[in-house]
Parts: sequence; structure tokens; C-alpha cells
Amino acid sequence: MVVLAIALMILDKRVAGTTQLRAVLSMPLVPLQYAVSYPIKLFDNLSNVASTHDALVKENLDLKAERLLLKAQVQRLIAIESENNQLKALLSTSATVQGKVLIAQIMAVDSDPFIHQVSLDKGSRDNVYVGQPVLDANGVMGQIIQVGPVTSRVLLVSDVHSGVPVQNARNGIRAIAAGDNYSGKLRLVNVPQTADIKLNDMLVTSGLGEYYPEGYPVGKVVSLSKDPGQQFATIFVEPSAHLDRSREVLLVWPAKESFVHITTLPATIAKPVDTKAVVATAPTADTKPKDKKS
Repeated sequence: MVVLAIALMILDKRVAGTTQLRAVLSMPLVPLQYAVSYPIKLFDNLSNVASTHDALVKENLDLKAERLLLKAQVQRLIAIESENNQLKALLSTSATVQGKVLIAQIMAVDSDPFIHQVSLDKGSRDNVYVGQPVLDANGVMGQIIQVGPVTSRVLLVSDVHSGVPVQNARNGIRAIAAGDNYSGKLRLVNVPQTADIKLNDMLVTSGLGEYYPEGYPVGKVVSLSKDPGQQFATIFVEPSAHLDRSREVLLVWPAKESFVHITTLPATIAKPVDTKAVVATAPTADTKPKDKKS
């Protein structure tokens, strides 16, 4: 068999006719070749399927992680857009404020539901002072009650200890808007039953008291009750400022002309009268009238 194999190799190399003989002899071997190669192909296909499945699972996990990251970035962009809109509103509001303004950010909100106060990131180093009015893009928020070197504390207008002098923008009726901790709204104090106040009336600061400048929105009348058995009307006001949503606020250094002052008497009227001059010039009983001809 070894000699035969060597002989066939020599004949295949030197005799051209052996090519056809090899082709004829290879036909019966085709099924055997297919039978031998089929398991190998099947194993390769299964390996490809497994590797493709693993790749798809990994790619799916990567896409999910990327999707979550993109959603987080979108949420961050929404927050930035909202903050940008608030800053734009504050800038537009600051253009109408008479006096110096400074944008501050709310750092913390008091956790006690009956204390309506917030902390700001501005303090005495920024010339913040106690009693300074605080606004947002929509209206009056409150005033500074405590100042530290780098932070300050704001008493919101909805706090029960707050009181804002207001006037009706429709007819000029003045009142005091006090906070109401339970409802989060403002309540007009000691308003007579006969006062001309209606629902949806807009209330603005009156400028009295020299804390809040004149003419800034405070709120809108949303509830009005006139009980004949009560001396005063029960009136609730929805604050114009977004007390529970604003993140940036305006610290205001009002100009002097922003306040309403009581007019004083002129100096000539207030000056004491010289009684001696009056006595010297006043006519006496013994004085005789002069002759008309003279």
C-alpha cells in the first residue's frame, strides 16, 4: 500500500491522464467529506449564534445605560432651561425696579410647616440689611429678618408674623396683608364690611412703612366673605410671588422716591407766631380813628 501510494503520486505528477482518474475517484468521497465537515460547520454556526446573542445582549445593556444617561441629561437641561427662564424674568423685573438690585439664590427652606422662612446665599458682605425687601419675577416674596456674613434669612409674606401695607390697584383702598400659615395665603386685616373690595382685585404695595417700595404686586383677592354678624370682612389673597417654586430672588435696595412719605407743613406755617409783633400792631380801644379827609 505504501508502494502503491508512492506510485500513484509519481503518476499524478508525471502523467496528465491521472487528473481525470482522480476526479472520477473523488465522487464517491463527496458524501464522506460532507459528513465529516458538517459537525464542524454546525459547531461554527452555534458559536456564531452564541457570540451574536452575547453581543446583542451587551449592546442592549449599553444602549439602556446610554438611554438612562441621556434622560438624566435631558432632565438636567430642562432644569437649566427653567432656571434660565427664571433668570430672564428676574432680569426683566430688575429693569423696572427703582434702585439697586442683586440676584440671590435660595439655599434652604424651613422644614417647620408653620414657619414660612427661607435662607439666601447673600449676607452682610453683599451689603444685605435687616428689613430689606425681597422680590421674585412675579411679586413681593418677603423681607430680610436675619443677616450673617455670607447668608441671610427671609420672612415670607405668607408667614403669620408678616404684614405688608397694600392698596387696591383698582380704587386705592389701603389695608394690611398678613400671612396665614394654615392656608399659605394672605389675609387682609381689619377691613370694614363696606369696603369696596371685589374678587380678583389686584393688590400692590402702598409704600407706607418704608420697607416695601410702592407699586409692586402682592397678590390677588381669591376669597371674600362678609358676615353681617362680624365687624370686619374676611378676605384672603393669593400671593403673586411663587413662594414655593422660585429658586432665584431679587434683593432690592429701593430708591428713596419709591416710598410714600407724609407731606409735612411748610416752614412758614409751622414757624411760631411772634406775639409781641401782634400786640404792637393791633389797634387799642383808646385809639381814635383818623379823619377820612386826612
